[in-house]
Amino acid sequence: MPVHLDSHEADVALTTGTTKSDIVGFLYRHDEYGYSPQEVHDELEIPHNTAKVTLKRLYDEEYVDKTPDGYYHARPEREDLFRYTAALAGLDRMFADHDTDSKVADADPSDQHAQPEPAPLDDEAVEEAVDMIDAVVDEDGQ
Repeated sequence: MPVHLDSHEADVALTTGTTKSDIVGFLYRHDEYGYSPQEVHDELEIPHNTAKVTLKRLYDEEYVDKTPDGYYHARPEREDLFRYTAALAGLDRMFADHDTDSKVADADPSDQHAQPEPAPLDDEAVEEAVDMIDAVVDEDGQ
C-alpha cells in the first residue's frame, strides 16, 4: 500500500520497558514541558549518565527535540509517538487495575466491603495488550 510522503513517518523502533521507551513515554505524557537530563534522572530514577546518553540518542534519532539551552521535550509533529505513549498508558492502566483488584482480594475476609477475587490476568489479555501497542507502532510504518 502506498504512503503519502508528506505524512509518512518512520517506524517507532522502541521496546517497552527500556530506558528509551520510558523516557519517550515521560516526555510525551508531559509534552508542555522541557526537561534537563538531571530532571529526567530525578523523575524516572535512572542513573544520570544513562539519562544524558539516552536523551542525546533520542534527539539524534529525532524521537525528541531540544531547546538551545538543553531542555529535552516531545516533538509536536510525532503523532506516532503520542499514540505509542497512549498505548503504553493503557497497558499500564490495565496492569494497575489488575494489581489493585489483587490487593482487594487479599484483604481480610471478614471485611464486609471486600470484593471477590478477580480472574487472573491470562496470557490472552497480555497478548491483546501487546498487540495493541504493536498496532500503534506499525500503523505509521507499515
